[in-house]
Parts: sequence; C-alpha cells; structure tokens
Amino acid sequence: MWVQLTALSLILFYLLIGITLVEALLKCYDIGNFSANSEYGKNRDLILASLPSNISAKGGFLTTSIGQNSNKVYALAMCRGDSSPYACYECIYRSIHNLGTSCPNQKEALLYARSPCHVHYADRSFYGTLELEPPEVGFNNDEITSNLTQFYTAWESLMDSVGEKASNGTSTLKFADGEADFGEYQKIYTRMQCTPDLSHKDCDSCLSLSVSYFKACCHGKKGGYVRRPNCYFRWELHPFYTSNATPPPSPFSPPPPLVSLPPQSANSTNTKEGGGSSSKTIVIIVVPIVILVAVLVILAVAVVLKRIKKIKQDNQNDKSRVESLQFDFNAVKFATENFSNANMLGRGGFGSVYKLEDGRKVAIKRLSKNSGQGQQEFRTEVILLAKLQRKNLVRLLGFSLEQKESILIYEFLPNSSLDNFIFHPVKRLLLNWEKRYKIIEGIARGLLYLHQDSQYRIIHRDLKAANILLDKEMNPKISDFGMAKLFVPDQTRAATSKIVGTFGYMAPECARHGRYSVKSDVYSFGVLVLEIISGKKINSFTTQELGDSLLTYAWRNWNEGTAWEVVDPILRDGSRSEIMGCIHLGLLCVQDNITCRPTMASVVLMLSSYSMSLPVPSRPAFSMHTTGEKEKKPDSVSLFNQSKGEAIQVSANEASISELSPR
Repeated sequence: MWVQLTALSLILFYLLIGITLVEALLKCYDIGNFSANSEYGKNRDLILASLPSNISAKGGFLTTSIGQNSNKVYALAMCRGDSSPYACYECIYRSIHNLGTSCPNQKEALLYARSPCHVHYADRSFYGTLELEPPEVGFNNDEITSNLTQFYTAWESLMDSVGEKASNGTSTLKFADGEADFGEYQKIYTRMQCTPDLSHKDCDSCLSLSVSYFKACCHGKKGGYVRRPNCYFRWELHPFYTSNATPPPSPFSPPPPLVSLPPQSANSTNTKEGGGSSSKTIVIIVVPIVILVAVLVILAVAVVLKRIKKIKQDNQNDKSRVESLQFDFNAVKFATENFSNANMLGRGGFGSVYKLEDGRKVAIKRLSKNSGQGQQEFRTEVILLAKLQRKNLVRLLGFSLEQKESILIYEFLPNSSLDNFIFHPVKRLLLNWEKRYKIIEGIARGLLYLHQDSQYRIIHRDLKAANILLDKEMNPKISDFGMAKLFVPDQTRAATSKIVGTFGYMAPECARHGRYSVKSDVYSFGVLVLEIISGKKINSFTTQELGDSLLTYAWRNWNEGTAWEVVDPILRDGSRSEIMGCIHLGLLCVQDNITCRPTMASVVLMLSSYSMSLPVPSRPAFSMHTTGEKEKKPDSVSLFNQSKGEAIQVSANEASISELSPR
C-alpha cells in the first residue's frame, strides 16, 4: 500500500510541476497527411535525416528543401545561440527522431525541444514569414512580493533593450542576452532569440508580443518563458546561462543511445555465498529511494495544499467582489420611478433597459420574469463582468437579485449600439473610415483581452453589431456576456448540446455540432468586420443577388478582383490599403476550417503591421440563406444537431437582448 501511495504521489508531483516548468511542445498540424511509402514521405524522411550533420556547418541555423511540386518538403532547424556544435547536433538528432515517431504521416510538424533547439517542416514555404501560433508559455510558481514598481521598471527596460539587440542581429544569428539590477544585490537575467530569416521589424514584433503575453498571463511570477515558431525568450532572477559554450568533440558522431538496463533472464540469480553482500546492497539501494520518495511526497502535498489555498482565496475574493456590487431592489425601483416607461431606453429579448430618474448616467437592465434563460444568463454576466476590467468591455456597476427580480446596472453609453449606426441610412454617415477602423481595432483588443490577456479565458459566443456599444467618443465596448463561457487556462475547446448564439454570426462548428472555442469568436469577429466595411447586414442579401450572404458576396468579389464593390460608398475616400486589408482579414476569420482562422493575437498584430503577408482566403463557411424582404422572418431558426440527432433552436438576430434605443 505504501509503495502504491508513494508512486501515486510521485506521479502527482511531476504532473503538478510539469504544468509550469516543461519547456517542450510538439505540434503535429492537422492540415493534411501523406500515405505510407509516398514520395512526400520519402522526401520528409530524407530532409529530416540531413539536418543534424548540415546544421553544424551552417552555424546553428538551417533552411533547406527537397522535392518538386506537391512532393516538395521545406524544413527549418535552429539551435540556441549559445549552443555548442555538439549540443546542437545532439538536440536536432533527438528532435527529428521525436518528430518522425510522433507525427508519422503529417505534412507539417513543429517541435520546440526542451533542449536548446527546434525543428519545423511543412509542405509550404514558411521562410521569412512571421508565424505566432502556437505559443507555449511556462512560469515559476513563486511570486515577487516586494519592490514591484522598481522591479517592473527595470524588467521592461531590460526586455526592450535585449529585444532590440536580438532584432538587430545578422541573417545567420538573431540572439541576445542581458541582465539588469533591481533592488539591493538583485539582478534580472533574460535571453531572446528569433529565427534569422525574419526581418528586424518582424523579430521585434514577435519578441514584443511574447513579452506582453507573458506579462499579461503571468504577472508577478519569478521567471518564465514564451516560445513561438519564430522566436523565444526566457527570464529569471538567477543566472541560467553561461557565456561560453563547451567546445564539441571532433569529429562529430551521433549521440549515444539513452542508457537502459538489459532485461534479466528468467533463470538468472543474484545470490552470493552467505548472502551478506546482497543484503547490504539492497539496503544501500532501497534506503535512498525511500528517502527520495518521502521528500517527493512532502513536496507534492505542499504543492497541492498551496494550490487549494489559492483556489479558496480566489473564490473568496470573487464572492466579495460580487457582493460589493449588490444593490437593494427597492432602491433601484425608486430610482427608476417604479420602472416607468418614461425612463425606459429600450427592450430586448431578455428584458428592458432604463435610466435613473435623477438623470445620473447609468443604464439599468431588468430581465423579464418569464424569460426561460434569463436567470442563467444573469448569473453568468454578473460573475464574469465583476472579474473583468477593460476599456473595450462594458463596465458593470451593480446588480440586484431579490423579490424574483433580476437587475443589472451598467455604465451609461450615450451612442447605443453599433448596429444603430452602420445599418442606419443617416447615422452611418457619421462613421467615416477612420472611426470604423478604430472600432474594428477596439473590438479586436477587447476580444484579445477575453481570450488571452485577462486572468481568465472567456468565450463570448454572441459577438455581433448589436452587442457592441459605443461611448460618447465612439469607442467600442463589448457587451452582453449572458452566453459567455469561462475556460480553464489550458482548455482550448468545449461542446454543448444546447446551441446558443445568433444565426449568421455563429461559427459553423457551433451550429452543426455545438462545439465552440476562441476561434468561434474569431468567426463572429470576421462577420462583424465585413458588416462594418460594407454597411450591410449578414442576412441582407437574397439568393437572386451575386451571393447568398454578405460572406459569399465579399469572397466572390475578392476572388474576382472587384473587392472594392463590397465597400460602403461613403468610405471610398478612406485608406484603400487599410480597407482592402480589413476585407482580407475578415475573410480569413470566416474560414470553414478553424485551423485556417487566425487567433485574436494574430488579428491585433495584423491590424498594427502592414508588412505581414496574409494567406489567401478560401471560400468562407456556410452562411444564412434568406428570403425576400417582404417575407416575415421567424423568431428562431431550427437546425439539426448531427452529433446528437435532435433539433436545436438558435436565436435570430431580431430576438437579441441588445436591440436597444440609445443609452
């Protein structure tokens, strides 16, 4: 029993520390496979086998290709800038072995090795192209508890200087390390590297984004790292590197195999005459093992208790934060003059919206008593918005949940929602291209905060023009989190048998199978971008027109070289390159294959960098078929859930809670 317990504790211990300390990631891309003994497979094996010996002659960085046409394989290998030739050789040698066994027939794969190297091969040329996905982050569990202001001043200055130094490297090496003092007798150490095929600007963008990503996710941690296909950075509060690498042996030889004990034959014996030496040997071996296991058990229990304590503290903080926002219902009732129609701003699918009788600028949303889903959406919205603080998210000021009433109190936003402008024949004239581009950027940054930069990972699941509110300066704020889902940090996707969202904005994997992820929000964002540019609703096209929806209409014009026809006529004086770039980006976001859609981190980078080369979009995913204008539209659309074999209801845009008058 003791052996089983200690073994279980040992496994638990390694699982716990592996969450934050393992610096390895293997990615087998699910974009196409090759068959056994195919020409592509032979070329893949040949090019991988050539990497260890060739990379040493190239100084630790190598790009190469083999084959023709569809059988051509491209490969990149890079070792850390301070690696000795032998360490580089050994790391690449082990990496190609892992790639060959773990990704036996994938046409593209990438390995960030725990040792100082990485290998990437594909059936496409990716040299010199900035690629940010997939990222890999790790951090130390210990936190900085003092001198935070002084620390972050020194930390940010060091990251900027070392990042600039690495970006200014040569075409064969973009690598730098550095250190900075903070506090008394304390130092910060960091190391950064890019693949040398990147330009100075792209290298700087990759490192800057990684530094920002680490700061957002791991604020206060004592060290960590971020790896991306094109760059890597790590920092610690202790020296983790040496300035001189160990010289390699000569000549090079393949590294020795991992040492393993030979199997013992069934009839062999280990007994000796008298048995004394054997007993002493057993004691010498067993006692240290028992001590080691005991220490590991203690450490494992300590880690578990620390995590449990932190979870309890977080829950208590969340509870306190939510309780501090609770208002007395009678006070709210008095402030709205018993919810009089004179103070009503609008009515939505889940309730009505009011303002205060004394003119104070807040908005009060009162959920309908007969709303079947209202209570659940209410709890979700309160919990999430109480935790989130971001200028591109609507701010929750308070709530009330008593006397069978559910009340939400928000900041006042005088310009109502985005759909009341871009689809209005007169109000849309107030939004020139500069303002619409600013709105697109703000929505993208708000989604990036939800998906990555906040301490939680949140999927909105109902992003649309009616759920984008505008303040007095026309800055966008994402609202209505009633359908949002909270993911744990390492979770990437989930599924539900109850499909929610707005048809037309909903990603195909959500409508077909109930599967949602951050890429589902990316799809909705792409629809929204195309609506903002065209001034047309997703369902504004009939089957008699060029396309059966805005998506196919935009794609056909893009494909035929007439994308300018998609643009709202009042935007024709705007920046043509920005507008065309946003159409391109919108089409990438609505791809049917979720792996072809960018992440919001990539979207934000694309919006801020004009030098990035974007892939060519294919035909977008399915879109809503509509009938003529005169036909009455239903309140909901019935689909068939292929994975569950049952009918599901999807709310139409007209039934949204956010169809409100100006706030």
